Amino acid sequence: MAKFTILKELWYLLKTRKKWWLTPIIVMLLLLGALIFFTQSSAVVPFIYALF
Repeated sequence: MAKFTILKELWYLLKTRKKWWLTPIIVMLLLLGALIFFTQSSAVVPFIYALF
C-alpha cells in the first residue's frame, strides 16, 4: 500500500525525533482539507465563508 507510506514516515518522524508539537498542526490541516473536500459544491459553503 503505497498510499500510506507518507503516513508511516510521518509517524516515524514524530516518534523518533520527539516532534509531538507537530501533531496538532497536522490534525488541523487534515481537518481543514476534509472540510474543503466535503463542502465543494454544497449549500454549506456560504456559512463556511462567514467563519473566515
